[in-house]
Amino acid sequence: VQLQASGGGLVQAGGSLRLSCAGTGEVFIVNTMGWYRQAPGKQRELVALITRAGNTQYADSVKGRFTISFAGAWITLNLQMNGLKPEDTAVYYCAAARSGDSLDHGYFGQGTLVTVSS
Repeated sequence: VQLQASGGGLVQAGGSLRLSCAGTGEVFIVNTMGWYRQAPGKQRELVALITRAGNTQYADSVKGRFTISFAGAWITLNLQMNGLKPEDTAVYYCAAARSGDSLDHGYFGQGTLVTVSS
């Protein structure tokens, strides 16, 4: 499974960005997709995930501000980010996992940088 993320950029605090991720390859094996981020000097953290059944999970720090969804089809993923804060600045990675596997140990795409200025 190959994942291609896009949509990062520079935005002012309070602004919005939408990240997208397209998957190719053996996508039929994927059951869960999500977004991680890693800020400079910090560990990678899970931002949001969604299962094939549509169940979602969010980090407490982004609840109410970020929305994960399919972009019209399975394994095409969006992350709508509203009310961005400087602490959201990070490299964001799209991830996918097979049924029974942890997303932490799944497939990762290249990152896309999100910078939020104060």
